[in-house]
Amino acid sequence: MRDLEFLWKDVHSGGGGCPALYRTEGGYVVQGVKLDDETRQQLRQLADNEDGVFVPANVLDRLRELG
Repeated sequence: MRDLEFLWKDVHSGGGGCPALYRTEGGYVVQGVKLDDETRQQLRQLADNEDGVFVPANVLDRLRELG
């Protein structure tokens, strides 16, 4: 993966660094809290090299600002 450009983090994260959103060539990278096993099992066709994370809406809603 190419270099990551930090965009912003969750407005309620306090001093921590996540959840956060980064831009990279051709897309975005999301940093967030790992899902628990019960929630993870509900993801469809999850490949061995994939995982899911929870991201508060305020992190992704700001994508409209990049418009």
